[in-house]
Amino acid sequence: MTFLHRRTVLRAAASGALAGAAGAAAAGCAGPDGATDGGVAARGPAASGPGEASKGPGVTGPPVLPPLPAGLPAQIEHGPRTGNAVALTFHGQGDPKTATDMLTAAERAGARLTVLAVGDWLDAQPRMARRVLDGGHELGNHTMRHLDISTMSATEAAAEIRECAERLRGLTGGIGRWFRPSRTRYATDQVARLAREAGYPHVLSYDVDSLDFTDPGAEAVRRTVLDAVRPGSVVSLHFGHAGTVAALPAILDGLHRRGLRAVTTTELLTR
Repeated sequence: MTFLHRRTVLRAAASGALAGAAGAAAAGCAGPDGATDGGVAARGPAASGPGEASKGPGVTGPPVLPPLPAGLPAQIEHGPRTGNAVALTFHGQGDPKTATDMLTAAERAGARLTVLAVGDWLDAQPRMARRVLDGGHELGNHTMRHLDISTMSATEAAAEIRECAERLRGLTGGIGRWFRPSRTRYATDQVARLAREAGYPHVLSYDVDSLDFTDPGAEAVRRTVLDAVRPGSVVSLHFGHAGTVAALPAILDGLHRRGLRAVTTTELLTR
């Protein structure tokens, strides 16, 4: 089920596509680790297409993103293993102060994050959408209410994806490039199909689960991430947890000591 995509292919495809384009919680979402060595690991068939919606009237739009290389899989677990980049991805939910603290800590270290926002969090904290984008980070869709999307009917699951996309569009002018299903690491075939229909050709999974949603403490979060992370890793973390805020500077320092950089998921896949 794992799709392997060499970094050389990514670089060749991206170099042509980038011409003329400008770049830049409580509940955990755990599951079995299906990643293997290679370029981009995934589950499911290949897919491609735009991840951004048109701007709404009077809304400052999202940053223009470079096109993704052709042939990326529908469900992405990690990026190329031969580079020096990783993607720290955050489930966007919880206390806005802890979220802001994490964004600020990342920016001070020169890191950029990918935030998968829950729709009802955006309803309660609408300013966080622009705060994420204005900090140079990436913003995506983590369903409307963070329920178990794998057990829903097609109608219910489609509404969870679509309603969050509508919140993103209203706040930023675009739906974001990435969708991550709620309460699961991998999307079912039904959920992946519904995400494509909503404008998300690629489901963003991960190969490193920090387990920070269990609140094990900052040191445990740091150790779990740094013990597992490798070039190309996509790491799952959460806003709303004080231990994650405390662990983030040490995680970023540990990455730096290994010569690794924390970049947005788009940058990870288009380097």
